[in-house]
Amino acid sequence: MTMNTLLRGAIDAAGWRGTPAGDPAGFDAYVDLLRVLYETGRRDLPLGRLLEGHVDATQIVRRYGSPDQVAALGEAIGGGALLGVWNAWLAGEPLVLADGRLSGGKSYASGAGVLTHALVTADTPDGAQLVLVDLARTVPAIDRDWWRTTGMQRSETHQVRWADAPVAAGDPVGAPGDYVREPYFSGGALRFVAVHAGGVAGLVDRTRDHLVAAGRAADPFQAARLAELFALAEGAAAAVRRAARSWFEVDGEARLARVAAARLAVAEAAGRAIAVAQEAVGLPGHFVSHPLSAQLADLAVYLRQPAPDAQRLRVGAAVAAGLLGPAL
Repeated sequence: MTMNTLLRGAIDAAGWRGTPAGDPAGFDAYVDLLRVLYETGRRDLPLGRLLEGHVDATQIVRRYGSPDQVAALGEAIGGGALLGVWNAWLAGEPLVLADGRLSGGKSYASGAGVLTHALVTADTPDGAQLVLVDLARTVPAIDRDWWRTTGMQRSETHQVRWADAPVAAGDPVGAPGDYVREPYFSGGALRFVAVHAGGVAGLVDRTRDHLVAAGRAADPFQAARLAELFALAEGAAAAVRRAARSWFEVDGEARLARVAAARLAVAEAAGRAIAVAQEAVGLPGHFVSHPLSAQLADLAVYLRQPAPDAQRLRVGAAVAAGLLGPAL
């Protein structure tokens, strides 16, 4: 199956074609959304990456767009539109919106060649402006030679460029600076953290399946590894759930620090889980045909989200200020 087909299938299965995902109104709705991302990452991390980007884009348009834009979004997604957010700066070639035209590029454009629409940030004299680009109408040049990584190849994360490309009057979304408005900018990280946590659960699944099939699950050392993997996956899921609950219980920096703490907890659990899974399966897990191989490589690459040190500093500052503290 192509990634286009897989992504549309995931959107349909979540019920997000008829009702595009928006900002959850309460804890239960938030967990329902995060669980979809978690389970997708558990099965297929590149697909989880693209599904998370689609949710990010739809939430932003529904949050900041005009009523006409929100209605048009619903119609487009109902017709099969696939969205993503392309924000990463392309060195030396910033994307600029001037006189209704786009020039410049974006890096780390996940889903390039897969998506139908991209929500991009473009420089203007008043700040970064969100623009929902119809990729069939405003076609970018895609550099597919750049994305040569050990994992996440199927996410189709490329560099894209436009040269004096016209933008329709209804394409800009919201006001300059909306993209980085808090708490949604930092808090939205919990979506991809849920995909990461699902990736840890996927390591448990694939390691267990290998050991059971090989008749090695009863070995005491392997049983101990399975127990550790389970604990790591449970801890990662619990960190995501706790951050989702805190989203509706606290505000300000305490809310964002809890999301940052979840990022750290899941990243640390994932790093240890990768090591334990490799110990359990051994050399077979490094054969490209083995189900564990892609999950190991994809998770290792996907964990390299930007600014992990900044998240650690944010959590430390929140602990020092009494905004975060351990509790049962």
